[in-house]
Amino acid sequence: MPGDVQIGESFVGEGAHAAHINTVLGHRDGPVGTAWATALATPSSGHVPFVAVLRPSLPVKPLTLFVTKSAPDSDAHGLLIWGPAQAGVASGIADALAEGDIPAAWADTHAIIAAVWVNPAATDAEQIYRNNRQSAREAIRNGARSLPATEEVVAARAAPRNPFFTPES
Repeated sequence: MPGDVQIGESFVGEGAHAAHINTVLGHRDGPVGTAWATALATPSSGHVPFVAVLRPSLPVKPLTLFVTKSAPDSDAHGLLIWGPAQAGVASGIADALAEGDIPAAWADTHAIIAAVWVNPAATDAEQIYRNNRQSAREAIRNGARSLPATEEVVAARAAPRNPFFTPES
């Protein structure tokens, strides 16, 4: 149905090579399609959304818009975004399609927006590729399964933590 939207999130890895991906999957004729086209048509300084490809002229399906969470701070950082991070995201989406978390019937009717973090301190292209592939795959799976479970969220509310902060009490 055009109004259905799946939202997923995944964080894979540690340190500068960790991958954090948020995905939005929905019908091209619905709000996701509108957001996809709007984002592609309105880049901002340092944040230029682009279609993720498995190789030149072979975009992944469903068409996936790669949106950077951090502007490239150097040529090397930009190459890590457009190279291994993009390849990882495209491969992870293709994995989700091949494994059924994205129904094959949606390949030409739906679109994905992937918001992707690549740390400016990252250096290892292979690790960036692997972590982004796994994170994209898991984000789609989590969206398809409406994860995390509400009970898990409620249970974790007293002890939030992330790689950048853990409360003392």
